Amino acid sequence: MHTPAPPNRRCCFTSSVCGLFLCLLLLPPRICFAGDPYVFYDWTVSYLTASPLGQKQQVIGINGQFPGPILNVTTNWNVVVNVKNHLDEPLLLTWNGIQQRKNSWQDGVLGTNCPIPAGWNWTYQFQVKDQIGSFFYFPSLSFQRAAGGYGGIIVNNREVIAVPFGLPDGDINLFVGDWYTKSHKDLREDIEDGKNLQVPDGILMNGFGPYRYDEALVQDGITYQIISVEPGKTYRFRVHNVGISTSLNFRIQNHNLLLVETEGSYTVQQNYTNMDIHVGQSYSFLVTMDQNASSDYYIVASPRDVNLSTWNKASGVAILHYSNSQGPASGPLPDPPNAYDTFFSMNQARSIRSNVSAGAARPNPQGSFKYGEITVTDVYVITNRPAEMINGKWLTTLNGISYLQPSTPLKLAHEYSVPGVYKLDFPNKMMNRPSKMDTSLINGTFKGFTEIIFQNNDTTVQSYHMDGYAFFVVGMDYGVWTENSRGTYNKWDGVARSTIQVFPGAWTAVLVYLDNAGIWNLRAQNLDSWYLGQEVYVSVVNPEVDKGEYGLPDNTIYCGLLSPLQKDQAQRYKFSAASSVSRESKRILVALILVAVCGMFLSR
Repeated sequence: MHTPAPPNRRCCFTSSVCGLFLCLLLLPPRICFAGDPYVFYDWTVSYLTASPLGQKQQVIGINGQFPGPILNVTTNWNVVVNVKNHLDEPLLLTWNGIQQRKNSWQDGVLGTNCPIPAGWNWTYQFQVKDQIGSFFYFPSLSFQRAAGGYGGIIVNNREVIAVPFGLPDGDINLFVGDWYTKSHKDLREDIEDGKNLQVPDGILMNGFGPYRYDEALVQDGITYQIISVEPGKTYRFRVHNVGISTSLNFRIQNHNLLLVETEGSYTVQQNYTNMDIHVGQSYSFLVTMDQNASSDYYIVASPRDVNLSTWNKASGVAILHYSNSQGPASGPLPDPPNAYDTFFSMNQARSIRSNVSAGAARPNPQGSFKYGEITVTDVYVITNRPAEMINGKWLTTLNGISYLQPSTPLKLAHEYSVPGVYKLDFPNKMMNRPSKMDTSLINGTFKGFTEIIFQNNDTTVQSYHMDGYAFFVVGMDYGVWTENSRGTYNKWDGVARSTIQVFPGAWTAVLVYLDNAGIWNLRAQNLDSWYLGQEVYVSVVNPEVDKGEYGLPDNTIYCGLLSPLQKDQAQRYKFSAASSVSRESKRILVALILVAVCGMFLSR
């Protein structure tokens, strides 16, 4: 159950001559002369048939895997992922938490990229610049994440940077999330028709249904996840909530969870018996196998902040199996937190602090950026509301605006100075006017320090994520935020992360330093809220010429008002024809020959 080098990763090269030859063969020359290593992946995204809850259904897999492969890299590596879209609808993959420094062209959302049409491929090329930690990728269009298509991203420390804990004996990825047996297409139609998401049919772990801990709730014959471990050893569990809309409580029977990292930040190391993980969030725990193995142990992900009177489905349950286990797990699941203690989850979230003395991607301590001493330049109080009828459609809003997706991506419109595609007039607070649909962007100040307060007027927990950045979580509380709320802010060791929960009837405040030029998506992670319009883009423009900012990619796909620029690219990038497959195969064959020749040369 440990994370091996993914089989679909072709190779990784340093700045050796052989690596340079291979890079020049596969990529444009301008990319190949950087000193950091390259890693190459070939991914085919397609439908698979699976039965995670005992009923056959269509899921989205990558290279025949559900969940998809682990993207395992190291700080500053250059990542090249060739994505082939075998679905019957357009596709984009986004890299949740990867900051795409000065390169929002690779972000994989509709504001920056035209979709990859069915039957096409597109190659992402980006650097995991100055980052470490645990993240995941997923399809960003058309409710597709409800069918899968997700997988993990591990960004390891460089060897020269000390990790603030001992090297674990193994690395285990767990993808937990609510799941429906309805297809993602049917689910999105329901949402468009104004129907609320019903109670999920179950909770999956790594694409598997629950262990049969309760014969009344779990039918016989469901395949479940088994995590095999050795007694006395310590493992790093990277746990991601990849679900649609349900917050989950994660716990391992009789084992403590030592929190060490979340979404690229090393945390103050504290033991928890359980952890609430909200939609889109990622955590790393060290778990020591210190029990007597009288039986196997339950690994549980159960729903939080739901109406327990209507939740009649099984929790997500996997099995932790010691090599010397004396029998199967049995009996009741370990208790979750009190469902009626509304402050438990908030207090737990407040307890997650940054390890200010630890280095991360760089040797300087995380606490060296003294965010609490920086003057705020812009303040946005972003308020949501439940779905409402706007122009005959059920839509969700932020500050009274439901995002209207233009046919031309914002980034392309900016690059080509296309007028009328968007406006830089997103309000910094809720306006006293009727809700509307609009393509209104936040006009961010480059290298400005922005305070964002998320005010949740909905009845459920909502998660919010910002591409391109990690923000400092400085405060949260129930009630309505006021300027006096700043007196409660944590100005020293607030954790930096990219996805934060906002409890119903409550607010969460973050601070973010806008030093990453580009156009960046700020969105609800709950798919139903996001799909109905709860997102906005932040435009961050460097007023000076920045030679380090990436330009228009050579393989750009054009759409909308810029469709005429597409020209012959339909044939250049379409892979369904035999000639395209043949051409790609030839390139790979030549690359492999170069690898073999170089290997023979270097072994002499």
